[in-house]
Amino acid sequence: MFNQFRPTFVGTLVTICCIPLFIKLGMWQYTKAEQKQALQAQYDVSAANQAEDIPSDLSNIEDLRYKQVKMSGEYVKQYQILLDNQVEGETAGYHVITPLKLDGKDEMVLVDRGWIVASDNHADLPQVDVPTGTQKVFGQIWVPSKKFYTLSSQKASQDKWQTLLQNMDMDAYAKAVPIKVLPVVIRMSPDNQGGFVRNWIRPDDRIATHLGYAYQWFGFAFAAFAIYLVVGFRRGKQASIN
Repeated sequence: MFNQFRPTFVGTLVTICCIPLFIKLGMWQYTKAEQKQALQAQYDVSAANQAEDIPSDLSNIEDLRYKQVKMSGEYVKQYQILLDNQVEGETAGYHVITPLKLDGKDEMVLVDRGWIVASDNHADLPQVDVPTGTQKVFGQIWVPSKKFYTLSSQKASQDKWQTLLQNMDMDAYAKAVPIKVLPVVIRMSPDNQGGFVRNWIRPDDRIATHLGYAYQWFGFAFAAFAIYLVVGFRRGKQASIN
C-alpha cells in the first residue's frame, strides 16, 4: 500500500513561492555569467588587433567596447577628476581620469591613467601630476555604465569644479565642461608612460563566482521541492497509521 501524500496548505504555499524565486535568482546569476563570457570574447578579439585611431563615429559605442585605440593631444589639467572607491588588492584609492584635448579637433576624450592610493584622511585629496605638452596615448575603449547609485549629487560646473566623483557619470561631466567630450573613456595601456597602477580587470572576472551562486540557487529550489515531498508523504503516513 502506497503512502498518502498530504502536504499542508502553508507548506504548499511556501514551496510555490520559494521554488520560482530560487530558480529566478539562479537564472539571474547564470545570465550574468553568460554576459561576462560574451564580453570576454569581445575583449579577446579586440586585444588581438592593432591599435587604430579613435573612431569618428561613436553612435554604436557598445560595438567599440575594448577596442584598441591610439590618439595624441594635450591633457587639460583643470578638468581632471578622481574616481572614488577604487580598490587595488585590498587598498582603497582613486582612478585618475584626465581629459585629453585631441590634436586638430575641438573635442576631448577622457583617459583613465590608472589607480593611486588614498590618504589616511579621505578629505585630503592627493595632488596628481599631469604631463604637459603633446602626449601619445594608447589604450582600450571603456564604456562606463549608466546604472549606478550615488549618495551625492555629483554636480560640477566650470565655476566650481568638483574633483572627486563617486561614479563616472558621462552626461554630468559633459555638461560641466566647455568643450565636447566623447562618450567613452580610454583605459591607458600599462605600457604607456604618464600613468599609474593599471591592472585592468578582465570581463571574465568572477564568472566562476556567478556560476557558483547560480548552482546554489538551483540547489535551493531542488531542496525545497524534495523537502516538500518528504514532509508531505511522512504526514500522509502518520495519518494512515492513526
